[in-house]
Amino acid sequence: MVVPRFARSLGITRRAVAMVVVLAVLVLSYASSLRIYLDQQRDAAEARAEIAVTEARIADLEDQLDRWEDPAFVRAQARERLGWVVPGETGYVVVGADGKPVEGGTRIESARPDGEQPAADAWWARMAGSVEAADHPAPPPKEEATVPDPDQPR
Repeated sequence: MVVPRFARSLGITRRAVAMVVVLAVLVLSYASSLRIYLDQQRDAAEARAEIAVTEARIADLEDQLDRWEDPAFVRAQARERLGWVVPGETGYVVVGADGKPVEGGTRIESARPDGEQPAADAWWARMAGSVEAADHPAPPPKEEATVPDPDQPR
């Protein structure tokens, strides 16, 4: 290996050049490994955060399930949401001047809570469509009259 003149004037030896090259290769390889390691640590932190959120949601749902297993809670919900009364009690509904019940309790609506209508491909929509189609069958196809081609052999 030939060392250039400017390297000799700076006092750089072949060993020093080789050492710098080896160190540069090591730094590049460790830098890519460090980047991969940091990416994995970030992904693991995101996964741990997602797991924590999911575990909190599961705990909330288990708590809600435990409440629904309590008969007193079910009775209270039936009274509040549906306006049910126990036999022997008298239920009252306060009606406003417009003839509609005054606020209180929860109304059960036939539409979905998010305001969307059922999908057109829902089973009941397809069933209703098939009943309609059965009531009005399509007319049989008409046969078209064909004119024989005089050039074609029979």
